[in-house]
Amino acid sequence: MSDDLPIITTRKDDAQGFIQNMISKGLGWARKYSLFTYPYATACCGMEYMSVAAGRYDISRFGAEFPRFSPRQADLLMVIGTINLKQAPILKRVYEQMTEPKWVVSFGVCASSGGFYDNYAVLQGIDRIIPVDVYIPGCPPRPEQILDGLMLLQDKIQNQRHYLGNKQPITERPGYRDLTSK
Repeated sequence: MSDDLPIITTRKDDAQGFIQNMISKGLGWARKYSLFTYPYATACCGMEYMSVAAGRYDISRFGAEFPRFSPRQADLLMVIGTINLKQAPILKRVYEQMTEPKWVVSFGVCASSGGFYDNYAVLQGIDRIIPVDVYIPGCPPRPEQILDGLMLLQDKIQNQRHYLGNKQPITERPGYRDLTSK
């Protein structure tokens, strides 16, 4: 019955909401242009990743210039190439060690769906073990596709709700499970 009642806000609530929205937009803009990538390259798509980082395509224009080879210093995991089932626990551990907020890009058809390796040894898509934000198709994907995928991820980062400190509602935190409902 209380859900039917109109919500009355005060000027203080409106001002706090405005300030929180402005802070969220500022954090979104800053995070959009400061991506610290962790390239998890395992196959031929790694060559295309290197070409995107080179001078002609220059991924640094999008704020993703310096790759970090420690998951504790990265917030963008780029899974590049085929993932075997023996590599899956390692990839999951790398994802769990990354800082929050974190994003994942599935790079190429092998990482996205297993590619043409339809056998018992290849993971048929990394989304079976970790959540994926952007899929980049192709075998291997062209550098233009990679930049388009990066721009899609930047739009997603900028438009999501950002919180300062630990102000995020507990139901929206990663790993939250509601144990009361069954």
